[in-house]
Amino acid sequence: MSAVPRPVPAATASTATLVSAQARADAVVPVRRDRSRSESEGRQRDEPEFAVQPESAGMLTPERLLAVNRQTRRAPRGRWNRFIYDVTLHLVNRGDSAAVRAETALEDRIRRQFEGGTRFVPILTRKGGVGKTTVTTLLGMALADVRDDRIIAIDANPDRGTLSERVSQRTTSTVRDVVTQSASIGNFTDFSRLVSRDETRLDILASDTDPMLSEAFDEDDYNVVADLAASYYSIALTDCGTGIVHSVMRATLLRADSIVIVSGGSVDEARLASETLTWLEANGYRDLVKNAVVALNTATQGTNLVRLNEIESHFRSRVREIVRIPYDPQLAAGSAVSYADLLPITRLAARTLAALVVEGLPARRSG
Repeated sequence: MSAVPRPVPAATASTATLVSAQARADAVVPVRRDRSRSESEGRQRDEPEFAVQPESAGMLTPERLLAVNRQTRRAPRGRWNRFIYDVTLHLVNRGDSAAVRAETALEDRIRRQFEGGTRFVPILTRKGGVGKTTVTTLLGMALADVRDDRIIAIDANPDRGTLSERVSQRTTSTVRDVVTQSASIGNFTDFSRLVSRDETRLDILASDTDPMLSEAFDEDDYNVVADLAASYYSIALTDCGTGIVHSVMRATLLRADSIVIVSGGSVDEARLASETLTWLEANGYRDLVKNAVVALNTATQGTNLVRLNEIESHFRSRVREIVRIPYDPQLAAGSAVSYADLLPITRLAARTLAALVVEGLPARRSG
């Protein structure tokens, strides 16, 4: 008689089924986990990295935020385009005129933002009387009038400078007061009490005015002032004294991110400005020369006898840009300057100079 196989106990069959199921699960789980990690790593490799930069409040313009339609589109600027807009009862909007668009583009260049500390810009020349202080004033006002951040112009003339006399609201404080009170200056409010401010929000720090001072403003003094200015301002202009070999000039150039060379329109003034570039190149500042902007002051004596195009051609071979500063009766008076009352051509020259200077400043740097 053949043997009849015993039936497998239910418990044994159930146990085998569980073991088989567990084995399948164990075989699947590691593969799924590895695939998930691999996919995650792949996504990380595929995702681009973005350097997020904070935007200024000025970036939130109506043109950017509002959907453009008849109700939200801004009225055109420019005399003729605005006239058409008005007489057609707002049905025809040709947008801003070409002149207005050019002005807006220039302002956008001046508003360029920076990262990583204050930018220092010395304004210098080897010859006095060519309009260095005037150019410093115009540049500072043009920057402060357009930009949202703080701009300061420091009169670093070791002798008596006249930069503070170019604004109507003046204090009696000078760079000497900043040096002597530096330990007690803990915030911008403390510092702002020692500067003059004009209608464009340009702050000006005056030079020493006391002829009886036994010690002139020197390199160490300038560094104290510059360190404090770096705590509160985005751009610091320095109106340097006549000449280029005094100690303040050395400290100024060591901090410089760009420079402005001022030249008059006469033969000797242009030659001395060019010699300033030569001295800078010979003393280790070749990069500053290549990035320099020359402000050609055409209001000096002898300009009408000189071929300005030839002067510009010479400087164009040595520096980045040249800007002509025109004659303006208000500037010729040598007194306080009202930026709003300058001739339109003078304001345009000042803004052009400001845009060129800003474009030559490093956008990012550490420290």
